[in-house]
Amino acid sequence: MRDMLIIGIDALLAGLIVGAAGVVVLRMLRGRSILAHVMLLLAITVLAVVAGVVVVASAMFLSGHDLQVVLLTVATTAVVSLLVGGFFGRRLAASAVWAEAARDRERRLEAGRRELVAWVSHDLRTPLAGMRAMAEALEDGVVSDPATAADYHRRIRVETDRMTTLVDDLFELSRINAGALRLSPTAVPLGELVSDAIAGVAPLAESRRVTVHAAEYGWPVIRASEPELARVVRNLLMNSVRYTPADGTVHIAAGYERDDIWLAVSDTCGGIPADDLGRVFDVAFRGERARTPDTQGVGGGLGLAIVRGLVEAHGGRVAVRNVIGGCRFEVRLPA
Repeated sequence: MRDMLIIGIDALLAGLIVGAAGVVVLRMLRGRSILAHVMLLLAITVLAVVAGVVVVASAMFLSGHDLQVVLLTVATTAVVSLLVGGFFGRRLAASAVWAEAARDRERRLEAGRRELVAWVSHDLRTPLAGMRAMAEALEDGVVSDPATAADYHRRIRVETDRMTTLVDDLFELSRINAGALRLSPTAVPLGELVSDAIAGVAPLAESRRVTVHAAEYGWPVIRASEPELARVVRNLLMNSVRYTPADGTVHIAAGYERDDIWLAVSDTCGGIPADDLGRVFDVAFRGERARTPDTQGVGGGLGLAIVRGLVEAHGGRVAVRNVIGGCRFEVRLPA
């Protein structure tokens, strides 16, 4: 019984020494990855076992051959333990990283949802109040002058169209965020699609004295979902026209580069503040401090967010950067 007690104490002391050294190393590696900590914990455990076996084997006066057999057995077991621990430690580390990323993403989405609800409530309440006031004035006969009544009707129609566009944008954004977007890729002649988009923004560009022109050649055929790609081009053009001051220009071009097809919309908006460059594709970001201060007719702040969602749904990416006199939006899609 006394021998067993001595053996137990010796093994305990050896394990405590290894464990204490391991605690010091763990404190030194506090900033390292989860996998490094898991592997270190396994190494400490294995070394504690080895130390205990070596101390006990030495106290038992084993022969050199027997000691080699014991150490070989322990070493083999240690290698297997470290390999298995490394495999599952890597999976554990990956799961932890993904879980943290998912929590961060959920927090950002929740904050975005709250901001979006508050923003939509404001943007709907204001035109609705104006429309109600004009409708009541027409209904009560307060406005009897035909010209004024016609102006009220026109303003009601304009606000109705604006709210319809807002609701359409919200529906499109909800489809993107919910993963309910279903693409139907076909061969799309990009030149024809851009020509239609330019025709669509022509009235707005003319009213703001903005010139929109496209490159004469270099338009590729791309495999994409035509309605969604048309919306991307239309939103980019509309955004540039709205923020470009009078007598400015908007230029659109496209081409091949390695494995990508790129499409770029450049304008003479005066540039975007550096602090806002990373936010222009956020929901409801309008950049009141960016570009020209003349923001009359600016949309609801969903156009560029929809652009990013639709481009990413195609497996592409979109970015913006400042150029001389303005900025350049560039979409890249797989060729």
